Amino acid sequence: MAEITKTKPHTLMLDNRKKLVITGAEDVNGFNEDAVSVKTTDGSLIIKGSGLHIDKLNLDSGDVSIEGRVDAMQYIGNGSKSKLSKLFR
Repeated sequence: MAEITKTKPHTLMLDNRKKLVITGAEDVNGFNEDAVSVKTTDGSLIIKGSGLHIDKLNLDSGDVSIEGRVDAMQYIGNGSKSKLSKLFR
C-alpha cells in the first residue's frame, strides 16, 4: 500500500523587517547572527541580516520565529521531489 505524506502548509510573515515567522519548517540547517538556513516544505530558505536569533523553534508543528534585522531571503531548490527520487526511499 502506498504511503501518503501530508505536507505542512508553508508561510512567511515578516513584520517591519525585525520579526520573521515561518510555518512549514522541517529543520534548521544552521544559523549565526548574519544568516539562518531553514529547510521548509518548499525548499531550503536562507535568511540574511544582522543580529539574527531564533526566538521560537518547534519542528513538531513546523513553526520558527526569527528576530533581528532581515535584509534578504532566498529559496534554494523547489522543495518538490521528483517521482524517481520517491522510488528510491
